[in-house]
Amino acid sequence: MHFFPEASVQENATVNPPVRSYLRRRNAQVRASEDQADVDRILTGDVSAFEGIVRRWQGPLVNLAYRFCGDRGRAEEMAQEAFLRAYRALKQWRRDSVFSTWLFALATNLYRSEMRRIPARMIALDDVAEPREPRAAGSRSEDTDRDRCVRRAVFALPAKYREALVLFYFHDMDVAAAAQSLGLPEGTVKARLSRGRQILRGKLPQILGTSRLKEREAR
Repeated sequence: MHFFPEASVQENATVNPPVRSYLRRRNAQVRASEDQADVDRILTGDVSAFEGIVRRWQGPLVNLAYRFCGDRGRAEEMAQEAFLRAYRALKQWRRDSVFSTWLFALATNLYRSEMRRIPARMIALDDVAEPREPRAAGSRSEDTDRDRCVRRAVFALPAKYREALVLFYFHDMDVAAAAQSLGLPEGTVKARLSRGRQILRGKLPQILGTSRLKEREAR
């Protein structure tokens, strides 16, 4: 079964983080309702209803996979496999959490296994440098360079820290959702977030003062 259209998935346009968080909170309830309705239709024999689930979650699952592997083509293949496994396991969703939490936990577990099977080519954290030339404060160029640098640094972290940071910061999960996705106690996720931030601060002290990691640290 093939779920993705032929065209490659485009990355989401840059959106101010607080605005993005607000929009996600506003849409969460609607999406949860739509997910449940589609699952109910699928389980009663309407296979076409799975298209709605793919449409809503294709971008987030591909982007999550990309944070694990760093390769767009491989990320699409990993997300394709995640949707296939979710389709086969729909009856296992116990509805004690929203469908998207279950879907992301399934996908995260798959992605981690895939990275253990075929590790991504990693860069050394020492090779990640802060932007060389300062730009006007608050400029789009500055924000783009800073975010790119932070993402490269996070991708260079050991897997246990990278996974926690990716879910918490780049996919706006709270600690409870990240812990469920990773299959870990919340205390362990908090400890990994703290240690990951500590490592990044030591390498990128200037840009972390205004990055997304700083924005969510106090939440």
